[in-house]
Amino acid sequence: MRSNNSREGSSASSSASSTRPRLAFCIFFLALLSCSALARDFPSLSYTNIRDPSVPLSIHVVRLALADARCRLESLHAQNQALGLDTLSDQIAAFPASGFPVAAINGDFYERDGPYAGAPRGLQIINGELTSGPSGEAGFWLDALGTPHTAAIESRFQLTWPNGATAPFQLNSPRAEDVIVIYTPAIGASTKTSSGRELILDNTSNRPWLPLRIGKSYKAAIREIRDAGNTPLSPNVLVLSLGSKAAQNVPPLHAGDILGFSTGSDPPLHGIKTAIGGGPVLLKDHRHVPLNVPDSQSYQVSTMRERHPRAAIGWNDQYFFLVEVDGRQRKLSEGMTLQELADFLLHLGCTDAMNFDGGGSATLWFEGAVRNSPCDRMEREIANGLAIVMKKK
Repeated sequence: MRSNNSREGSSASSSASSTRPRLAFCIFFLALLSCSALARDFPSLSYTNIRDPSVPLSIHVVRLALADARCRLESLHAQNQALGLDTLSDQIAAFPASGFPVAAINGDFYERDGPYAGAPRGLQIINGELTSGPSGEAGFWLDALGTPHTAAIESRFQLTWPNGATAPFQLNSPRAEDVIVIYTPAIGASTKTSSGRELILDNTSNRPWLPLRIGKSYKAAIREIRDAGNTPLSPNVLVLSLGSKAAQNVPPLHAGDILGFSTGSDPPLHGIKTAIGGGPVLLKDHRHVPLNVPDSQSYQVSTMRERHPRAAIGWNDQYFFLVEVDGRQRKLSEGMTLQELADFLLHLGCTDAMNFDGGGSATLWFEGAVRNSPCDRMEREIANGLAIVMKKK
């Protein structure tokens, strides 16, 4: 099971109402500090640390003007691949020379252990390359005009076998026995599977098929069928991996057969260059999105009602906001519930907002340094993040 780090935590809990009266103070404090925090040569970008010792709370906010054409938002992943774990600082240090990161926040929930450590829970698109598919969870993306969006994203990934039958598939994820997964070279040297049947696929067109894109249809020829796992990956080759149960429902296949696959989604995201998973959606069109927390005492559910470190992205028609809330530190900051986080983002001026992974993963980086106080007392290795990148002159 993929971890949900924002739902880790202590047994301490509090109602959302206990923090709401203090939000007005926080916003007033933000207004005072934001002016002094603006860089003289970059007035569209600011960083503020809001402190309220009466809760206590410590909140870190980066604000970027949407109108500033010098900057863009880009998703990051550890080791510039589809798998792996690195600190956010290391991910920024490894950023390609195409731009200069000036701020960043941690991203999606992810696989913590095993051969697929660092596999995000939901969609990720890095500079146009589809590295992880949607899973029905919330995601954040920028459309072709640079307009931000957040919503639950359903996968419409579909295989078409040589006889015309179809089947769903996943991308670069751990493969259960009843699942079909396509692996790209973005995950490393091999598929990392331990068993099953695997088809080595070649491109049948004259156009490159890698890096893989969302909202596209492809044709592939079966070069080889292997009744074993951990198939090697090479730069222009894909591997289709069938779990043992999934293989029982596949029509007869032979080397040389042609099959098709498509990477559709709902909503459609054709041409998107930046996307990252997370959730839940907190605000939509100036309104709270109901959290629908189940009535359960399970660990994962109960922590949704408790105060913990949190991370989120929000925006309105003028600004993006990267927000991190410190937590689990009694003298510094208790953290927030998801409801309190939504309240704060609304008071901050956000019309739309989405939650990211929290707990020990919650990290905010600005101009060369981690600005928040991680509850683990050190920066955690995480899967991915979202960065504000200054374009290369």
